[in-house]
Amino acid sequence: MKNVLIVDDATVVRKFTRDIFIALGFHVTEAPNGQQALDLCRKELPDIIMLDWNMPVMNGLEFLISMRKEKNGDKPIVIFCTTENEIGKIETALTAGANEYIMKPFDADIVKSKLIQLKVL
Repeated sequence: MKNVLIVDDATVVRKFTRDIFIALGFHVTEAPNGQQALDLCRKELPDIIMLDWNMPVMNGLEFLISMRKEKNGDKPIVIFCTTENEIGKIETALTAGANEYIMKPFDADIVKSKLIQLKVL
């Protein structure tokens, strides 16, 4: 079973995203900010990270840059899911190591199609 880490400061978004991944057969872990996500990754790297950009304590971009520097930090597939839609921000996220980008609001079909595109499903 593949593991997914959902990183978002909004409880309702984490629950919605968790339900999508559980329905697809994933084991789910959650973190409300980048620092807690980084702490979890230092214990065990997930296969996939669904990552919000705007969060307190440590934002998504800061988390991504830090996580990619960790041992085996290049392994997890990172999907940014955010309201940030400026092309410059998308390029920044991809340059920092994100594998894909999903705009909020998203649904199960969008997540599933991204996972197929990334050859996870």
